[in-house]
Amino acid sequence: MNKNNLTADTKFDVAGIGNAIVDVLSFADDAAIAKHGLIKGSMMLVDELRSESLYRQMGPTQACSGGSVANTLAGLASLGSKTAFIGKVKNDQLGSIFTHDLHAVGVHFSTSPMERGPATANCLVYVTPDAQRTMATYIGACSRVSETDIDAQIIERSAVTYIEGYLWDTETAKAAIRKAIQIARAAKKKIAFTLSDTFCVDRHREEFMSLIQNDIDILFANEAEVKSLYQTDDIDAALAKIRGACPIAAVTRGEEGSVVLTADAVETAPTKRVANVVDTTGAGDLYASGFLFGLTRDWDLPTCAGLGNRCAGEIITQLGARSMKPLHVLVA
Repeated sequence: MNKNNLTADTKFDVAGIGNAIVDVLSFADDAAIAKHGLIKGSMMLVDELRSESLYRQMGPTQACSGGSVANTLAGLASLGSKTAFIGKVKNDQLGSIFTHDLHAVGVHFSTSPMERGPATANCLVYVTPDAQRTMATYIGACSRVSETDIDAQIIERSAVTYIEGYLWDTETAKAAIRKAIQIARAAKKKIAFTLSDTFCVDRHREEFMSLIQNDIDILFANEAEVKSLYQTDDIDAALAKIRGACPIAAVTRGEEGSVVLTADAVETAPTKRVANVVDTTGAGDLYASGFLFGLTRDWDLPTCAGLGNRCAGEIITQLGARSMKPLHVLVA
């Protein structure tokens, strides 16, 4: 498949709309997290100057392309799916790295880069000895994604359009997402959405609730995000509320695996304990890869969740959210 041009018969399993980010990872201890005023285990938005200051103080780093939805699409491509990404980079060094990395794994990406304006986004990821990741994100060019970037042909030719909550921070991005949802609905295709982060939920709770109830077919979230959505510390109460709010809700629960809720059933998918955890970055992203791979092949929901668990378990044994090992071997 031509990575930059659509042919008349090109079809995708999943198209994703998300932040185009290059991750910069570094190992750190809890003291470094506290010193920089970051909240361990969370994602904080920073401006360009703050990002540059933090980067100068980091230890040895490793750069790799990231972004929640982009990670999911890369995982899907590794599993064997056809995928496409819509997101914004600048025509700069990080923009070239991001574009190359998506094309290299077989993800269609043809959104025009910006010639002017903010730099390509980066996410400084601090990985502590307990494998937790703390992120400081400069969204840069990501904030400029707009309705004009939504390729109707890509949305219409995709079984599922997958959207990240992180993208909901600008009005232009909201308009782009609403346009994509409209196109997908008209084409009778599915919409998937991830809550992304508890702080993201806190910023947009009411709008997310409306999206979930009116526009979303498949919701992805972790335990903390669901509790934040319903402002409760009781996970059972949160799960009871999310059940039936949209057709399918897939909630990850760390070492307990995941639970999939529909109006008619609650399916629990246990997972095997991973002994050699290196970095939890991307666990939720890769869970979505496995789940959507199965869903677009009409697997039953527990089997979709089981593959999601295996993909998440694989990525946390590596540094970063893009698997260096082919994931298609997990399908069996």
